[in-house]
Amino acid sequence: MKRINYSLIFLLLTVAAFGQKPYLSDLKADKHSPLYSTYAAPVQRSAFALDEGYQFQFYADSLGADFITDTGGDIGIEFELDHKRVYKVQDMYKAPVITSSYPDMVKYEFYPFKGIKAEAFFVVHSSTAALLNIKLNNQTQGKVTVKVVPFIRNSRHAFTKVKLKDNQIGFDHVERPDGWTTEHKLPFTDSIRNVFLLSAQPDISGSFKEGRIQPLGKGDSSTVLAFSKVLHIGQGKSNEIRIVRAVSAQNDISGKMIREANMLIGRSLASYATDNEKLFEKTPVPRFADPDRTALYWSANNMMRQVFYPAEGKSKYNYYVFSREPTWGWGHGGQVFHESIAMLAYAYIDPVSAMNSQRVYLQRQYPNGYINYRTGSYLDEIIEYKGQLTSSAPWYSWLNWEVYQITKDERFLKEMYGSSKKFYEFYVSNRDTDHDGLCEWGGEAILESVRDALVAVWDKVGYPANFESLDLNCMLVVEAKSLEAMANKLGLREEALRWKADHEKRTALINSTFWDEENGFYYNVDKKTHQFTFKEKNDLKRDEIIGFLPLWAGIADKERAARLVKKLTDQEEFWRPYGVPSLSAKDSYYNAKGYWNGPVWVEWNYLIMRGLIDYGYRAEAKELVDRVANGMTGVLKKDHNLWEFYSPDEVWGGYHRTYIWAGIINRMMLDTSKL
Repeated sequence: MKRINYSLIFLLLTVAAFGQKPYLSDLKADKHSPLYSTYAAPVQRSAFALDEGYQFQFYADSLGADFITDTGGDIGIEFELDHKRVYKVQDMYKAPVITSSYPDMVKYEFYPFKGIKAEAFFVVHSSTAALLNIKLNNQTQGKVTVKVVPFIRNSRHAFTKVKLKDNQIGFDHVERPDGWTTEHKLPFTDSIRNVFLLSAQPDISGSFKEGRIQPLGKGDSSTVLAFSKVLHIGQGKSNEIRIVRAVSAQNDISGKMIREANMLIGRSLASYATDNEKLFEKTPVPRFADPDRTALYWSANNMMRQVFYPAEGKSKYNYYVFSREPTWGWGHGGQVFHESIAMLAYAYIDPVSAMNSQRVYLQRQYPNGYINYRTGSYLDEIIEYKGQLTSSAPWYSWLNWEVYQITKDERFLKEMYGSSKKFYEFYVSNRDTDHDGLCEWGGEAILESVRDALVAVWDKVGYPANFESLDLNCMLVVEAKSLEAMANKLGLREEALRWKADHEKRTALINSTFWDEENGFYYNVDKKTHQFTFKEKNDLKRDEIIGFLPLWAGIADKERAARLVKKLTDQEEFWRPYGVPSLSAKDSYYNAKGYWNGPVWVEWNYLIMRGLIDYGYRAEAKELVDRVANGMTGVLKKDHNLWEFYSPDEVWGGYHRTYIWAGIINRMMLDTSKL
C-alpha cells in the first residue's frame, strides 16, 4: 500500500507568494468568521503555577468586547460621547473586526461611534501581565471629546484590599483550584495581588457601576474597578491610551509585578507581531479552496502553540497541557501519549519543540521501560491497579517515527528508538496475562484505553481487562511497524527483521480472532474463550469506532477493507454529517453529545482517514475530512473555540475547550489537500 510523501507535501506547501503578508497578520475576521480567539503568554514567558490567559469575547452582541478569564477577572472598556455610553457590541456603530491574531496577541478595529475609529492591540506579554492599547481616530468634521472607561470585573469574587494611587489600582483576588489539582499536589497560586495601570493620569478611579465611578477608601472591595479618562481629539487626529494588568502571588515581595507593569506601559508593540511572524515563517502555507478551511488551519496552529510551557520543575524539556484557558486540573497536569498525536501537526510549526515534547517521556521513563500515565513539569501520574502500573495507549514508537519523518533529526531518531524499544518490550510483557500473543488493557484499564467514559462495551458488558483488546493490538502492530522502520533507518537490520516478524504474527492473530464474518467487522473477544460472548450471546458485538482501526494499522486484507468501508460509509451508522462517531448511530447507547458513545473524536477520525488513504479510498478520505472540518468551522463561527470533541449530527462542540488534540485536523487537511 502506498504511503503519502509527507516531506514533499511540506515542501510544496511552504512556498508562499513573495511579499505577501502572513495570513494571521492580514485578517478581516468578524463574529461570523471561524477564527480561534483565546490568547495566552508565549512559551518563553509562561509559567505553570500562576498563569492568566484570556478569551476575546467579541462575538456576542448583548455583551461587551471583553477579554475574559475563567476566574481571574475580565477586562473591558466603556466609551462615552455626547452623553451616549457604549459598551455592548450591539450598541457600537461598527462591531469589532480582527485584523491580526496570534497565540499571544490580537489586533482589532471597531467604531464605538460614527466617525470614531478604534484600533486596539491586546497582548498577553507573560503569564503574569497583559496590556490593551486603544488608539482613537477622529474621522468626524470637528474636534471631539471622548470619555474612555477601562475596567476590570470579577463576578465570582469581589476584588479586595483595593488601593488607589495616581494611575494605579492595586487589589487582591482569589482563584480557587479544583479538587483534581489539590489531590495531585500540583502547584497553584490562589491568593493573588494585582495592579491595574493606566498610561495617563486618570480623571477618576474607583468602583464602577452603571456608568458611574465611585471613589473607594483604602482596603474597600468591589466587583468592578475602573479608570475614567477624557480624551480630546482634533479633526483628523488621534489619541491613545493603554492599560496594563499584572499579577503576582500575595507573598511575592520582589517588586517584579510593578516593574513588569511599568515596562509594558511604555513598550513598543511592533516586536510582538514580528516575533509571531517569525515563529510561523516555516509553517506550511496550504492553499485551500474554501477560506473557512484556511481559517480553521491557522486557528488550530495558534491553539496548539498556545498550550505549550517551557521547561520548568521536573521537566528538562518544554511540554504541553491539554487545555490552558480556562484552567481545569484534569487538562492542566501535563502530557499523555494519546494527546501527543497533535505533534503530528504541531511539528510543522516548531519541530524542535515537538521533539522535546516527546523527550519529556524519555526523561521520565523507568529503567524497565515503563512510562507513566501522564507527565508534566510537576506531575508524574502513576496509577496502580491490582498490582499493575497504568500507562497510556501505546502510540509511542509510532509518534516518534512520525515526528522524525517531519524533522529528519537523526539524533532524535537514535534517542527515541532506544526508548521506544524499551517501552514496547515493557508493554507486551505486562499486558498479555494469558500468554496467547494478544494483549488486553491493564492497570486502570479504562484510563489506559483512552476511551475512559461512556463506552458501550465497558458500560454494558464488562471491564476492559476481561477482553482481548482489538484497539490495543492494532496499536501494537503499528508500534512494531514503526520500530521496524526506525531500525531500518538506523541500519539495525536484524532488529528490523525481529519487529517485522512481531507485527506479522500479531496481524495474523488479529484477523483470526477479532474478525466477524457475519457482520463484516472487528470486535473485542472474551479473553478466556476468544468468543464474541461475555455474559450474553454476542454481547461484544457493539459497532464501535475501534472496529475500523485495522484500516489504519494495515491489518485488513482487500476484501475485508471493502466491507469495513461499506459499513463506514453507511449514513445510518457511521457516515454522519460531521464525521465518524465513536459508536454506531444505530446502537441503543448512541448519544451524539455523550462521550465515547457517539461524538466525533477528531484524532480517531484522523486514524480512519489514514487507513482510507492507504487502502486507496481517497475520495472517501477527502469527504471524511470535509465533514469533520465543516463541523469544526461551524463551531468556530459560533464560539471561536476548538473543543475536545464534536457532535457528528449538528454543529456542536464539547466538553472542554482549547483542547490540543483538535489540532490534528491540520494534519488531516494537509494529507488530503494534494489527493
